[in-house]
Amino acid sequence: MKIEQIYTGCLAQGAYYIVSEGEAAIVDPLRETQPYIDRLEKDGVKLKYIFETHFHADFVSGHIDLSKKTNAPIVYGPTAKPEFDAIIADDNQIFELGKIKIKVLHTPGHTMESSSFLLINENGEEKALFSGDTLFLGDVGRPDLAQKAENMTQEELAGLLYESLYQKILPLSDEIIVYPAHGAGSACGKNMQKETVDTLGNQKKTNYALNQKDKNSFIKAVTDGLLPPPAYFGMNVAMNKKGYKSFDEVLSKGLNALSPKEFEEIAELSGALMLDVRNSDVFAKGFVPQSINIGLNGDFAPWVGALIVDVNHPILLIADDNQEEETLTRLSRIGFDNVLGFMKGGFEAWKKSHKEIDKVHRISAQQFEHEIKNKNAQIIDVRKEREYLAEHVNDAYNKPLAYINEWIADLNSEEYFYLHCAGGYRSMMAASILQARGYRNFAEIEGGFAAIAKTEVSKSNFVCPTKVFPYIG
Repeated sequence: MKIEQIYTGCLAQGAYYIVSEGEAAIVDPLRETQPYIDRLEKDGVKLKYIFETHFHADFVSGHIDLSKKTNAPIVYGPTAKPEFDAIIADDNQIFELGKIKIKVLHTPGHTMESSSFLLINENGEEKALFSGDTLFLGDVGRPDLAQKAENMTQEELAGLLYESLYQKILPLSDEIIVYPAHGAGSACGKNMQKETVDTLGNQKKTNYALNQKDKNSFIKAVTDGLLPPPAYFGMNVAMNKKGYKSFDEVLSKGLNALSPKEFEEIAELSGALMLDVRNSDVFAKGFVPQSINIGLNGDFAPWVGALIVDVNHPILLIADDNQEEETLTRLSRIGFDNVLGFMKGGFEAWKKSHKEIDKVHRISAQQFEHEIKNKNAQIIDVRKEREYLAEHVNDAYNKPLAYINEWIADLNSEEYFYLHCAGGYRSMMAASILQARGYRNFAEIEGGFAAIAKTEVSKSNFVCPTKVFPYIG
């Protein structure tokens, strides 16, 4: 028997590859299926089942494409109603895989169809739990996603989650290995640990949600401090439930190389968003006017989902050479399939065509320190609230990047301001959005708060983030 976690850092997502006696199963596969096909062929095994723990909200699963290519059935837990062929398992139903068994545990709460899969080895021993979004390391699945259960409040869903965890998972052996669907950085939880695998026994000791005195305290603990879910989540649920274009088709369409002239014409005719995925330091020095920067070198996919929102919005890509396919793959993982093409030769081709170029006014932390002494200007900190409350520049306003579409209208286009995040990745996104919408009255601070902290700029006293948000690591 072999269990392999296939972890994707950009999405903080874990898929699982299980093999026994020439038969394989995959739990919660990513959108691109070729790596799984290659692995199956290399190992000389046949894919027997594709297990889906629930209808995912934060990414588009590869279950449908993988099933078509391998003829392996898709398996969901009780109450799931997909609009394609699938096995809807009963609670406690057993699936045999080589010499091992996989038992379905219906664990509603995060979603109504949410299920965990318990692996039983050839000796009849319960060895591993693929817990989906029901149980994370350090946290449990958020119960507030309204699209998951009509006519139910988040408190009612949290109550179901309590029963699932305390009646079905906590009674299991401490030695069982927990393999969750997500880790630190995912928006599906609020207190994820950095580890991606743990024993159930250790989670019983360290997971706040598994140490509540009663159901009411559990409901309060898991619903307290939840941030609004990203707006694209509902669209991903719909794609996972109803179906989607094949990844191969999406990739073929997106790999449409365009000259700068063709790129510009299509942008004007289609209203496509021009997405520049280069490093923020490079973007600041020159970019196509009106383009938005979300760098591949960070949490690319979640930020695309949070800022662009509509998975159907047409997109044109500006990337470094040989990064186009990687960009398309990462976009498709969250359902952004409507890429019309990319600029052949990237931004350098645009420059060589002598077309207009824009820049971001970026200054060093030292220059900011000098200027702020003699200038009465706003300071906007686009970090998350918990980062801001831990330590910030005195008199700075906290305007988290995730909500820029809400707070941008409140800015005075005549009043000068300074913009920063933690290190420059997020503030460059904000700067590109601001300039695309006509704001030029600001300076973005290179290196963000990390650089500012090394200057004499007046700052608040540091407070440990866990004291501000006790359930957030």
